[in-house]
Amino acid sequence: MSILWWNLLLAFGFSFLARYFAKPAGLTPYVKPNRLMVLCAMATLIFAAGMQSNIGDTFYYMHSYKTVDFHWQSIDYSGDFGFNLYQMGLQQFSSDPQILILVTALLTNLLIVSVLAGYSRLLEISVFVYITSGMFITSMNGIRQYLAAAIVFTAIRFLIKGQFWRYLLVILFAATIHKTALILIPIYFIVRRRAWTWQTAAILLAAVAVVFGFNQFTSILFSVIEDTQYAGYKTFSEGGANVLRVVVDGAPMIFAFLGRERLRRDFTGGDVIVNMSLIGLVFMIIATQNWIFARFAIYFGLYQLILITWIFHVFRHKDKKLIYYGVLVFYFVFYFYENVITLGLTYKSNWLPWLY
Repeated sequence: MSILWWNLLLAFGFSFLARYFAKPAGLTPYVKPNRLMVLCAMATLIFAAGMQSNIGDTFYYMHSYKTVDFHWQSIDYSGDFGFNLYQMGLQQFSSDPQILILVTALLTNLLIVSVLAGYSRLLEISVFVYITSGMFITSMNGIRQYLAAAIVFTAIRFLIKGQFWRYLLVILFAATIHKTALILIPIYFIVRRRAWTWQTAAILLAAVAVVFGFNQFTSILFSVIEDTQYAGYKTFSEGGANVLRVVVDGAPMIFAFLGRERLRRDFTGGDVIVNMSLIGLVFMIIATQNWIFARFAIYFGLYQLILITWIFHVFRHKDKKLIYYGVLVFYFVFYFYENVITLGLTYKSNWLPWLY
C-alpha cells in the first residue's frame, strides 16, 4: 500500500502549494489555485489510480475489456451504451486493459480536481478528504459509476445558477455511462432551496423512517426496478455500511448547521452544496442497512469535499488552526483504520510491479 501513502503525501503537498501560491479571484471569497501545482496534484492521483490492477472490481473491468470485442453492432443501446462506446474507442488504440483503467482515472480525477480547484476554499483539505474518506479508493473500485459522478460534478455551475436545461444535458450524458445518474434530475428541484428549513428536517426524518421500515422500503423499491438492469441488486447481501462512515459524513454537516447564517452570507451557492451533502448523508444512513445504497451516495459525497473547506470560515480566527489540524488527524486515522485495519488493502500494478 506504499504507493497510496505516497499519493496521499504528494497530492496533499501539491494542493497545499497550489493554494499557497494562489491568486485572489476578484471580489469573491474564492481563490485561483496555482495551475502548475494543481496539475501536479492531479498527476499523482491519476498515476496511483491508473496504474493499479487489483482494487475492487478492477479485475472484472479489465477482463471484460480484454475478452469483449466492442463494436457498433454488439452494443446494447438501451443500457449504459456510453461506457461501451468509450471502450470501443479505446480498443482502437490498445487491447491492453490497463489502458481502460488509466484513461478512466485520468478523466475522473481531472474533472473532480478541476471542480474542487474552482469551488473549494482550501484545496488541500478537499484533496486530503477525497483520499482519506475513501472516495478515491472507491473511484478505483466502481470506475464506471465514479466516471459518471465526475461528469455530473462538472454541472455544479448550472445547478447553482439554476440553468436547468444545461444541467439536464450533463446528467443525460452521464447516464449513458451509468444510468443511476438519472436520480440527479429530480434532485435538482429539491436542492435548489434554502438549507436548514422544515424540508431539511423532513429529509432526515425520511431517512430514519426508511431505516426502521427498511424491509418494506426495499420491497417497494425492488418492485419498481424489477425489469431493469439493476434488478440484480435485490440479491445484494454484503451487509450494511459501517456506522463510523455515517459519523465521518455527518460531522461536517453539524458544523455547517451551527454556522449556517455565515455560510449563507459568504458562500454563494452554499445552500445547494449543503443540501447535496445532506442527501449524501441520508443515503449513507440508509446504507447502514444495505451497502448497495452507498452507491447513490457517490454522486453527493463529492459536494461534501467542497463543504468541508468552508466550515473553517465559520470559526473564530484563533480556532481555525486547531480545527484544520483536527480534520487532518481525524480523517487520517479513519483512512488508516478502514484501509489497513479493516480492509487490509493491497496495491498491485501489472505495468509497474516494482511499486509493491
